[in-house]
Parts: sequence; C-alpha cells; structure tokens
Amino acid sequence: MSLRALALTIGLCAALPVAAQDVAILGEVHDNPDHHAEQAAQVARLQPSAIVFEMLTEPQVARVTPELRDDAEALGEALDWAESGWPDFTMYHPIFTAAPEAAIYGALVPRPVAREVFDIGPAEAFGDEAARYGLHRDLDPAEQAIREAMQMSAHCDALPKEMLPGMVAVQRLRDAVLARAVIRALDETGMPVAVITGNGHARRDWGVPAVLAEVAPDLDVWVLGQTEDGRPLEGGFDTVKSAPAAQRPDPCAAFQ
Repeated sequence: MSLRALALTIGLCAALPVAAQDVAILGEVHDNPDHHAEQAAQVARLQPSAIVFEMLTEPQVARVTPELRDDAEALGEALDWAESGWPDFTMYHPIFTAAPEAAIYGALVPRPVAREVFDIGPAEAFGDEAARYGLHRDLDPAEQAIREAMQMSAHCDALPKEMLPGMVAVQRLRDAVLARAVIRALDETGMPVAVITGNGHARRDWGVPAVLAEVAPDLDVWVLGQTEDGRPLEGGFDTVKSAPAAQRPDPCAAFQ
C-alpha cells in the first residue's frame, strides 16, 4: 500500500504534503478564517506553479504584481477587494504569500455574465469548447432536482421556483470556468496547480473535479473539503477537515 493510500485509509491525508498531486482543490466556507489558514498551509506545502482563485477575475489578476504581493493593504486596494463582496482580504492574503513564485489565475464569472446565463444558458455564456466542458447537455433530472433544492435551501427558501434552473446553470458555468482556468494554468506553468474555491465547487461528484475528470481524465486531483463544527460535508472529498463555525449574522434575516 502506498503512503498516500495508507494515509487516506487512516484519515491522515491532510497532514501530508500534497505535492504528489497535479491539482489540489482546496475548499472553504468563504467567511471562515480557519479554512483560509488551512488553505495557506496546504499551498505552502505544495508550492504550486500556479494558484487559481474563484474570487478573482482575469483583469484583477493583472494587478497582482511582485511589488504588491507581500503588502496585504496595498494588494487589497489594487484588487478593489472591499467592493467585491468577498470576506475580508486579510483572510485570503496569506494564500498569496504562501507560494510567492506561483502565478495567479482568476476564474470569477462576472455578474453580468452570470445574469446572462438565465437567458442564454451556460454553454453559450461559456463560448468555445462548451461541449468539451460538459455544458452542451442537460443534467440528469434527479441531479437537477437535488441541485435546485440545494439552491433553494441556500437562499433561505426565498427564491421564486422559476429562478432555480438558472441558478443551477450559473453554478455549472462557474465550475467549468474554474476547470478551464486550471487547464490553462497547467498548460502555461506546469504542475502542480492549487485551486481556492468554495466547497460547492470543490465537491467531486459534480464540481470542478468532475469537470476536470471529463476534460483531462489523466490528471491526479486531490480535493480538500472544509466544514464547521463537525457537520457532514456531502459531495465526495479526499479529505474533510473541520473548524469551529465562524461568527456570522443570520443569513436568512434579510429575507424575513
């Protein structure tokens, strides 16, 4: 039995360096600082050639210069992070410095494009190679129903039902855009590549790993999911780590 197989068997894989992998997908709950600390630790072990961020657009990535990379305040300002809607940049900044030579890639779907998906669908919004990334076909009806129910629950049961197919389509587009950024990073910088993203995109069953398995089935992909207070995390992960829940207001208060 290999060292990695033994580690998976006894649940110690998170303590091992992930350098043997071609791609390490590091999930998170976006506002949990412990999750970002774990991502930074994994990136420091891996020393990837590139890091793909769900949170950055391609134009933002051009602003990540060596002069700014060590300065959290200056880099956050250059990225207009405070206007982005993502949690405080101080949680994400250590990931940038954990592998200072790694190229940075952005895979954020801009809001206008996400809105457009409701009218034109994910394949047209994605553009060239949509079929290669699995966007040309409808989901299995059972999976579609599960994903729509999850979107409803995630939005406090407050969405109009007619919005749910579009919400699922946007999620599929985001998975494909992340996978495309990974392939581009591999082509341009080599292996390994780290991906910083939410648990929903990290899940093996239908997230970025599933898209990569279709596009580049020979890649060795390792997936970390991160939960809070020991709650189960569905979707299939190579390792799941738990941290205390972050302090946050009731997310459903705005819908009441």
